[in-house]
Amino acid sequence: MVTQAIQDYLKVIYKVEETREEVTTNAIAERLQVTQPSVTGMVKKLSEMNLISYTPYQGVRLTEAGRKIALEVIRHHRLLELYLAKAMGYSWDRVHEEAEKLEHVISEEFEEKMAEMLGQPTSDPHGAPIPAKDGSMVVSKLLKLTAIPAGQKVVVKQVSDKDPEKLRYLSRIGIYPEVEMTVIEQVPFDGPLLVKVGEERHYLSRALTDGIFVVEIVETKNGQS
Repeated sequence: MVTQAIQDYLKVIYKVEETREEVTTNAIAERLQVTQPSVTGMVKKLSEMNLISYTPYQGVRLTEAGRKIALEVIRHHRLLELYLAKAMGYSWDRVHEEAEKLEHVISEEFEEKMAEMLGQPTSDPHGAPIPAKDGSMVVSKLLKLTAIPAGQKVVVKQVSDKDPEKLRYLSRIGIYPEVEMTVIEQVPFDGPLLVKVGEERHYLSRALTDGIFVVEIVETKNGQS
């Protein structure tokens, strides 16, 4: 039986894999805020269920069966976030916590009704891609705002949903997916970035810019993008 705990572990493993980092038991324990013995026990169980492959000192990898479950949970979560925002008026800083509670309990029929009502969306309120029903997911190549040089115009595509307080601040200054802005200055020695959003200028700390993902706007010779 695939329990809520198993789903949570598989989802976390998938998200660590996305970062291209090695999926260690330490990384899993840190993300789930559980003890090492708990992770060791669950890793053994997941391996026995053929949901992961695990070699001591070489990390954890999802099997195809494990990846399928992880993507289904992520689909539930991101559809719920969008539903809460669009249909129920939740602000984008509140949807993550609510979706965490609901993602394990909705039926497949409810999931499909949400997707139909929302027009088969491809991204959630934070810009993260929503897996399709068949488990496929289009992942765009994005850059951290931190990596953008001064003078470059960008479009915000995705914002980390980990910290509600940061989301509330970004909302207040008008930064969210599909907003255009220009990097004015990169303060050296890990200093903040000065960005222009509309007619306003804002200094953003590295703690903020590391969670903002963008694409560069390429302008043609006649000034059009």
